[in-house]
Amino acid sequence: MFINKTAALDSPAPGGPLADDLRIGDMVFIRVTARPFLEVANATNAWTNHVGLVVDDSGDEPLIAESTFPFSRTTSLSRFLQRSEHGHCAVTRLTHPLSNIQRKALRRATDHRLGTFYDTGFNISSRRQFCSRFVREVIEEATNIQVGHVETFATLLQDNADPNLAFWRLWYFGRIPWQRRTVTPASLLRSPAVQIIFDSQLKGAA
Repeated sequence: MFINKTAALDSPAPGGPLADDLRIGDMVFIRVTARPFLEVANATNAWTNHVGLVVDDSGDEPLIAESTFPFSRTTSLSRFLQRSEHGHCAVTRLTHPLSNIQRKALRRATDHRLGTFYDTGFNISSRRQFCSRFVREVIEEATNIQVGHVETFATLLQDNADPNLAFWRLWYFGRIPWQRRTVTPASLLRSPAVQIIFDSQLKGAA
């Protein structure tokens, strides 16, 4: 199915026509403009720096679960998209359709993590959460499918021609934790376990 990007984002209906095509388990990627997240996008050679997960499609518009500051929560699709720079968004879907059991398990896994404080250190071993870890772990718990891949900061930044190390040294109070393991929105977007079903930066998406 092809979706016109202008209609999908500018329709007066909540979430636009895009809302009608989303399913539980879909991942929605946006680009927020807070400086740390712009640096995340730069570090990962990607436009996106935030991701949420569709957990309910039964109401007027889908609900997106996300790990955000100060804690993980659900928000409406339209409010989620409004936070994205120039309205940019992309949607991916697991290549294996979810069963009813998996959809219920996904909601349970989400509910278990709501209210968890945000981890500004992006540490996958933290007791806190951050967006890509939240989505990855909910999907894995519900389906046993891993999206994205875990990597160290050293591995993440080594392929970047301009990683802005000055910012990251400041962010980590003078010392970048090179061996810290993390997972990024870009990694989830590029995962072979998903297919892109919508990209607002293109004329349409299958």
